[in-house]
Parts: sequence; C-alpha cells; structure tokens
Amino acid sequence: MKSSNGPNGADPAVEAELGRLTVMPIVGLRKRYRELFRTEPPKAFGPDLLRRSIAHTIQVNTYGDLPLPIRRLLAQMVKTASAKPAGRLELPQRIKPGSELVRTWNRKTYRVNVMADGFFHAGKTYASLSEIAFAITGTKWNGPRFFGLRASRPEAPDGK
Repeated sequence: MKSSNGPNGADPAVEAELGRLTVMPIVGLRKRYRELFRTEPPKAFGPDLLRRSIAHTIQVNTYGDLPLPIRRLLAQMVKTASAKPAGRLELPQRIKPGSELVRTWNRKTYRVNVMADGFFHAGKTYASLSEIAFAITGTKWNGPRFFGLRASRPEAPDGK
C-alpha cells in the first residue's frame, strides 16, 4: 500500500510514528516490535536495532519495498563486502540503449552504439564490449575497462 498524503509523498501519521520511535523506551519498542512482527524481538537487539527494524517495516508497509533488482544488488554488495572487507565495491554499470561509446586507439577513433540486445560496431552486432575491444586491438581486453567504464586497475588497500 503506497501513500502520498503530505509533501514529498510522506504520510504525516507515519512520520509522526517514526518520530515517536526516537524517544520510545525499550519496553515500548519491544511491544511495538511484537505488534509488527508477531514474534518476540531477538534478545541481542538493543534499542537502536529495534528502532531501525520497526521503522523499516513501518515504511515498507506504507510506501512499499525496494524493487527486487535493487534488493538483489544490495544483497550482492553485502556478500562482496563480507568476503573482502578491505576490497573495493564496484557497481555494475548500466549503459542505456541509444548511448554511444567513443574510444581512440592507435590514433583511430572507434564508435560503438549501445542497443537493448548488444553493441553495434563497424556494421556488426556484438554481445559484449570485450568482443569489440578484441576486434579493435587483436588482444584480450576487459571491454568496459577498454571503453573507460571501469577504473584501469583496482587500487591496493594501502593506497599504493
């Protein structure tokens, strides 16, 4: 159920309840948790986690949840960050169909048109930018890196 009663689509009743959570004692937070989730709150949840989980659920119930592709992306980012805590997270680059990528290589300029089902270059459709980079250079390249869509190489954790 999505609501848009107030300015910026905010529901004044929801905003008021979220405000009350900030000053609600832990006994009240546990009671509200039980009302929303129909189960006892985890013993490890202190006031901060109770407030956050209650607020999130109230907002999802009122305004709706994030779209599934966004939730999947966030879950993948959490998994990656957990596996390499000091690593670098890169968001997948989404290039809109109709965009044109331009790259100069060995003093020649190459243009690639992004289509919904691939990439068009030199009169031919390719499934990936890496295929085009290979066609241009004759060597294996990471296509998004070749066209400047990714950093040339990940930085070391110590900045070297």
